[in-house]
Amino acid sequence: GTRSAVLNTEARTVEADVLSRRCVMMRLVDFSYEQYQKALRQSAGAVVIILPRSISSVPQDVVRQFMEIEPEMLAMETIVPVYFAVEDEELLSIYEQTQAASASQGSASAAEVLLHTATANGFQMVTSGAQSKAINDWLIPSVEGRLTGLGGEDLPTVVIVAHYDSFGVAPWLSHGADSNGSGISVLLELARLFSRLYTYRRTHAGYNLLFFASGGGKFNYQGTKRWLEDNLDHTDSSLLQDNVAFVLCLDTLGRGNSLHLHVSKPPKEGTLQHAFLRELEMVVASQFPEVKFSMVHKKINLAEDMLAWEHERFAIRRLPAFTISHLESHRDSLRNSIMDRRAQIDTKALTRNTRIIAEALTRVIYNLTDKGAPADLQIFTDQMQIQQEQLESVMDWLSSQPRAAQLIDKDSTFLNTLEYYMGRYLKDVKQHHVKADKRDPEFVFYDQLKQVMNAYRVKPAIFDLLLAVCIAAYLGVAYVAVQNFGLLYRLIQKLSTKPKQQ
Repeated sequence: GTRSAVLNTEARTVEADVLSRRCVMMRLVDFSYEQYQKALRQSAGAVVIILPRSISSVPQDVVRQFMEIEPEMLAMETIVPVYFAVEDEELLSIYEQTQAASASQGSASAAEVLLHTATANGFQMVTSGAQSKAINDWLIPSVEGRLTGLGGEDLPTVVIVAHYDSFGVAPWLSHGADSNGSGISVLLELARLFSRLYTYRRTHAGYNLLFFASGGGKFNYQGTKRWLEDNLDHTDSSLLQDNVAFVLCLDTLGRGNSLHLHVSKPPKEGTLQHAFLRELEMVVASQFPEVKFSMVHKKINLAEDMLAWEHERFAIRRLPAFTISHLESHRDSLRNSIMDRRAQIDTKALTRNTRIIAEALTRVIYNLTDKGAPADLQIFTDQMQIQQEQLESVMDWLSSQPRAAQLIDKDSTFLNTLEYYMGRYLKDVKQHHVKADKRDPEFVFYDQLKQVMNAYRVKPAIFDLLLAVCIAAYLGVAYVAVQNFGLLYRLIQKLSTKPKQQ
């Protein structure tokens, strides 16, 4: 991206022949990578991409095309500042007038172009903010809470993890509904369900449950990395050190009719993680046959700058872990896009996926299959059912605000609300604040992520020139007229005095 943010230049659209040192305006519905490259090649002063108010109104092929372009935009270094603005009536009016002025420059007649250029109104786009500066110390906040199992101190621990931050080409527009608002929504619903089960002695299981909402997930799961270091390397006792049964990471669970369990190493038969895989398969096959379920095995590639899934952070530390997602590949553009909005979430699919995970997890923790419970036994019904309304309200809250990692600090309202919400159901809820390791991956954050841009209606520079020429011509004509009038006046005087002299 660019570190430049200050702008003071004339507006144009891509239809104009000359874009150099102009603010090029594009609408998302007409956006193409070729046009974007054209603006950069001609050294435009800036690029403004106009987004519609409702992403759901945009054709899906346009959304998909932009999502495929986003990684290219993020990877490209440019000195041209790129802005994103949400469409309103005034901005649309500015765009349409600018487009008309830009299109007229392609007229056949040079005289028409000159006349239109001189008479048309233009817009000067100006930002008044300071130049961006690097942020030296960036803190990663995370939140954890637990439910303690019944019976003895050395109980196995099931860890449930989801990263809360979002990502996209514009941080202030990164709402991350599916990635990973859906994962946090499922985590909070699981916390609510199991807190009720752990309230009563007869349903209090012999497993510790550790819930972790991690930060920095879009930057190589930095919050998880530092949390593991603190719990495994810098302390004598923690739930992660004692006896981890398995780690379940939740990621992108708000759409589709498929579920995939991503693993770095296939679980061995007889282990608890293999039992969880078996229970997932059983619950899906018996209760949700419309869902396509599979296990996806992918080895950890340490040569890559970024890990594929969050469970790989745990696998590197030799903790049994996997990620459940409706995405079959970690490379899906949905995970890192400003197009990932609330309208894309299928609440029924989110509720169904939450139930599948809750049912399978409960069957493992309470060992129901070995106790003879039928495969189609529905555990969460009546008073203990999954609350779709609550999932919807949590999703509304999460997707109503940008959650890019750069925008979340220890005093963030979002973080405090998340801590409060987890505190309603869990014990020992607390925040973790750690400094980012900027070498993994290498990155630098800058401030000035949001600017106010003013559009001033102005005449083009050639108008001043033509006006000066017209004034000069007028004065010249007036001067000549005055001079000629003086000569004529003297001539008349001479003619009028001649008879008297005779």
